[in-house]
Order: sequence, then structure tokens, then C-alpha cells
Amino acid sequence: MEPLVRALLGARTFGRKGHGLLIAFALGAYVVLGGAAVDFGGAQVLGPLALATWALVITVRVRRKLRETSDAPLLLDVEIGALLSVALEALLVRFDGLSGRMSPALYVLVALVAAFARPLAGLLVVAWILALEAGLRIAAPGHMDVEAFATHAGFVATFALLNLTLLRAEVARIRVTARARVEAQLVRIREDARSYRLLGAGEAADREEVRSDRLARASVEEIHQSVLYALDLLRRSLDLHTAVLLWLNDSGTHLRISELSTSSNEVNDAPFAAGDGVLGAVLAKRVPVSLHGLKSTFRVPYYPGPCPVQSLAAIPVLDGETLRGVLAIDRLESRAFSTDEEEIAAQAARFCLRAIQNERVFLQLERAKVEQGKLYRAAQALGSALSEQDVVAAGVKAAREIASFDLAAVTIFDEATRSHEVVAAKSVEGKIDDLVGMRFAHNTGLVSMVVQNRCPLPYRGEYEAGHKIVLSKRLPWPSHPSLLVLPLLIHDRALGTLILGAKRRHAFGDPVRPTLEVLASHLAVSLSNARMVHKLETMATTDGLTGLSNKRAMLESAVQKIAASARFDRKLAVLMTDIDHFKKVNDTYGHDVGDVVIRGLADILKRQKRTTDLVARFGGEEFVTLCEQTDEKGAMLLAERIREELSKTTFHTPQGVLSVTCSIGVAIFPEGGSDWESLFKAADEALYVSKRSGRNRCTAWRAPARAAPTRAPRAPGKAPTKATGT
Repeated sequence: MEPLVRALLGARTFGRKGHGLLIAFALGAYVVLGGAAVDFGGAQVLGPLALATWALVITVRVRRKLRETSDAPLLLDVEIGALLSVALEALLVRFDGLSGRMSPALYVLVALVAAFARPLAGLLVVAWILALEAGLRIAAPGHMDVEAFATHAGFVATFALLNLTLLRAEVARIRVTARARVEAQLVRIREDARSYRLLGAGEAADREEVRSDRLARASVEEIHQSVLYALDLLRRSLDLHTAVLLWLNDSGTHLRISELSTSSNEVNDAPFAAGDGVLGAVLAKRVPVSLHGLKSTFRVPYYPGPCPVQSLAAIPVLDGETLRGVLAIDRLESRAFSTDEEEIAAQAARFCLRAIQNERVFLQLERAKVEQGKLYRAAQALGSALSEQDVVAAGVKAAREIASFDLAAVTIFDEATRSHEVVAAKSVEGKIDDLVGMRFAHNTGLVSMVVQNRCPLPYRGEYEAGHKIVLSKRLPWPSHPSLLVLPLLIHDRALGTLILGAKRRHAFGDPVRPTLEVLASHLAVSLSNARMVHKLETMATTDGLTGLSNKRAMLESAVQKIAASARFDRKLAVLMTDIDHFKKVNDTYGHDVGDVVIRGLADILKRQKRTTDLVARFGGEEFVTLCEQTDEKGAMLLAERIREELSKTTFHTPQGVLSVTCSIGVAIFPEGGSDWESLFKAADEALYVSKRSGRNRCTAWRAPARAAPTRAPRAPGKAPTKATGT
């Protein structure tokens, strides 16, 4: 039965998604059976209906194809090709015949489908065309000409194969060429940005590359526009042949053209040695050089062949004491440059340098604004996080916005035990996720060194797995080449560390490291605040002597538990436990021993209670236990276990061995009361029955029985009937 169901579901899915292909099959069958040759007049309705159906379906499919921003689905390409082939075959059958003058139009259709559809879709459409034409030839009067059909099928397949192979190969070649040009241009822009000191060494990679390169590309483009304007204005005003700004690379070994304005069609754009020709003298002496009467044998590096100019001047471009490049101007005629012309050229050189400096300052301001925005958002997220887990999660999220990394972890240092604990660990591949909760000793790795020295490590953010230990030897760390361990400092005291790792090199260089250090400071403050909040909440809800919930927390929880029990019609048991003759213990053995006894009973209550039960110290030597979904029988069993274990417990004191007992009162919701006040009063009454009945016993509250009208009054001294001892 299961294969049949699957087949039906598959057929239903194909019918819903591929109904266009089914319509193409139906129209093809209509054409093969001779529907295309029938006139539309008279009572003929199938022809106009088929034409309208075809027009509607092809319009919907073509519009869907045009709306696709990526490659269209395979089924869509097959549907469009099948519908177009059915229409073309119908036109050939009706007006010219399968072997008429217009039959080569089929080759055009095959080429079109092969060019714009997926390769597999093109092959399926070609197979459909051949099957459709074979059906038409077989259905036509007379016998099928196998040789003519084979020749026709060969041409169809050849056209499809040629278009599929040659066109797609050309498209692939154009894409590769365009990609290479774009990458070369991006490399050139990046080199320009670094030579203009718009980017730091090792900056711009992965996601940070996108952020930095956007600003750098805009700044480089602005610099080129400003420099080109200055050079073009200089060339036109001084009647120059070429005005070119040559820029030194970072190592100072080569010059290349940064921007130029020239009338020449032959300029050497490749880098050349800095000491080549007259430009070498300018770079060596750092003074302007002006020459005229140059011969064709003179070497001008930015011209590939013989020297086409007879006058040349070169001005060094100095950024303070640092030589950045050379501004060169030349003329075709042998006319020396005047002092005024050299001064104008020097001013143009200074203008170009100021344009670069302005963009550098602008870029630094933009980056500072971006970094401040990141830190502001991080401070907001950390400020709104109250728990330690939320603070850690917010800190890691903020760090990911600043730098790109593959794994992160947060450790906390416990000064009392001199140990570290991994409180959070997250990685892309889950390599360190199981480190959460692991503890390791102090002085075992980089984390310990960072806590002890209170400074980030490693110095350059590079990790050598064979020589460095991050956590400890028994807790291995992934061998990613980039690593940064940041201390979480609060008042020069290290709370722990933030550990970041990345697969790419130089991920934590100078551009992002200072921001990460500021983030670590914010994270440390927020972590300290979260711990303080947790401590205050604990102090407000926990009894300091026993570690149990205090009266305030118990009252809040009791109201909620009673409301839940009333809503879901469940039982709720309240046990009140009181140590017998506790005042005598304090008077005889002292309050220190009394505290030991109270803690002993608290430990018994912790051991005996269930996970869902709540135990609180109500005051003095009294304890209250709330047990959800517990009836009277279960509550009395728990009370007896508590009473028996305490009676068997001995406490060693300076005066000797001490044993104590306790009395317990039990009340059940809703019999004992519908709210906390009445339920607590019932448990308290049951407790006093245990006290009056001799102590060291458990009593369940009973509702007072209604006395009959003729019943004699209770004798004096008789125990109350509303509670019974067990």
C-alpha cells in the first residue's frame, strides 16, 4: 500500500508543479492528430481553445522566466522550450509543411533554447522536438522518410550542440576575463590605498575587507579625481605634454604612475625602479630637477621608447620628512621651465599631497565613527544584560561585529581555588562547544598568563599550536593560526578572559585589536555587575545560615504554587517542621551548637525533598516544605522520613554527643484551606497538636467534625478532634 501512496503523492506533486509540461504534451498530441490543419470556422472550438490555452501558458511562463534573478528552474526552461516547439510545428504543418522552405526555422528555435536554457533543459527540449516531429511524420499520409528525418534530426542535434558548446564557452571566457579585470582593479585600488596609507598592513580580510575596502575604494577614487583635476589643469595652463604623479611603493624600491594627464598615446604604466633615469636623482637628493634640450637617447622611465620630450622637470613630493613620490612635467619643445612654472608645479604637488592627507583624515574619522558605533551598540547590549549568561552572549556577539573569527570562549578565574572555568564556548564547527564547564588549574597556559600579567596575548595575535598552550595540556585548542586572549579587567583585577580564534592569518591586527580591548573592558564591568545582581538576588531570597529559601521567597512561591494547584485541580502539601526543645539546646550548649543543629535539619530536608519541592527556613528553628502533587499519604511518608532521620542524627559538641527530635504538622490543599493563610494556619494547628501530644511525631490536619444536637459536651482536658497524631 505504501508504494501506491507514494506514487499518488508523486503524481500529485508533478501535476501541481509541472502542469505546464502536461499542457504542452496535450497540445503536442493535438497537433500530431491533425488539429493544426483544421480550419477554425464553423463549429470548430478545439482550435481556438488550444491557441488561447497556449498563449496563456506561454505568457505566464515567460513572465516568470524574466522575473528570475538567477538561473531559472529546470522544469520552467523545459516547459517554455516545449511550448515554443509545439507552436512552431503547428505553424509549419498549417502553412508550409514539415519539409517546406520555412522548416529551417526549427534550427533557430533549437539554437535559441540551447543558448538561454540550462544544458540539461536544452537536451530535453531537443529530444521533445525530435519526438514531436517523428510523431507528425508518422501521422502524415504516406510512409515516413527515415533518411530525411535522420538528416533533419542530425542538423537539429548539431545546431543544439554547437550553440550549447561554443556560446557557453564564450560566455565562460568573458566571465573569466571580466572577473580577472575586476580582481586586478581591486588589487590596484588596494595597493593605492596602502601606498596612500589609507589601509594598515594586514588589514582588510574576509568580512572586514568588505567594510574597509568600501571606504578605501571611495577614498582612492576621490584622490584620483582630485589629482587628475590638478594635473590636467597644470598641463593645460603650462602647455605641457605630460603631467604625471609617480608614487613610491611601501618598500621605496619602485615607482608607478598614480595619475597622469598627457597628450601621448604611449605611456609605460608598469612599475619601474626608483633609481632609473633623472627621477633617481630627484629621489636621491630630494630636490627639484629641471632639464631642457633632451635628446631621444635620454631615459624617461614612464615612456617606453625613445624620449619624445625635450624639456622635463621633476618635483619631489614630501610628506613631512618622508618622500612619497615625484611630480614630473615635460614639454615637446626645448624650452626651459621658469621659476614661476616650477613653483606652480610645486604647488600642484602640495595640492595632490593635501588631497591624499585629507582623504586619510576623512577615512580615519569614518572608521572611528564606525568603531564608536560598534562600541555604543555593544555597551547598550551589555548594559541591558543582567545575568552572567546574557552578558557573555552579548559580549561575544559584539566582538563578532568588530572582528571576524571562527571560535570564541569566555573563562572565569576563581581566586579562592586558583582555578579557571570555561563558562561559554562557541565555534562554527562545534570544536570547542564541549569545553563549557571545564575547569583547569592556574599557570597552565596563555589564559593563566593573561590573567596574571593583565595584558592581551599573543603579542601579534599569531598562534603556534606546537609551542603554545591556550587552556591546559588536557584541554586542547584548535590549531587556528590567529588567536587573541583578552583579559577581563575590573579595577586592575582580572575576572577572566575572552578568547578569540580565526582560521585566517592576521585576523586580530592593529586595526581591530584596540577596539576589542575596549570591548573586553566593557564586558568585564557588565560581568561584574551581573555577578553583583545575582549576589543581591541570592541574599534577598536565601537564608544565610542554611542556604535554603527564606520566608520572603517562600511566601512568593507559595502563592504561585497554590494558584497552579487550584487551576489544574492538583493536591499541594504543606509541612511545618519545628525542632523540639530548641531553646534548651541553646541554653545548654550555646547558640553555636544551635546553629549546627539547624543546619543539620536543613541538610536532612534538602536530601529528603524532591526536585520540585520547596524547602524554606520560616524563622528560628521552624521550616516549611511545599510539595506539589502530593496527597496526605505521601506527605505523611515524607514527614516520617524526616523525623526518623533527625532522631537518628547525632551532633558532636564540647559537652558531648547531642541528639534532637522534631515535630511536624501537615496540611493538604484544598482540604486544609483554599489560600495560603488558611493552609498555613491548618499546618500550624497540626504542628501544635504534635507538640501537645508529646512531640517527636507527625500530625495531619483534620477538619473539625460537626457535633450532633443531642451529643453531650466534650469533657474538660480532652484533646481536640480536628487533628490526630500518627
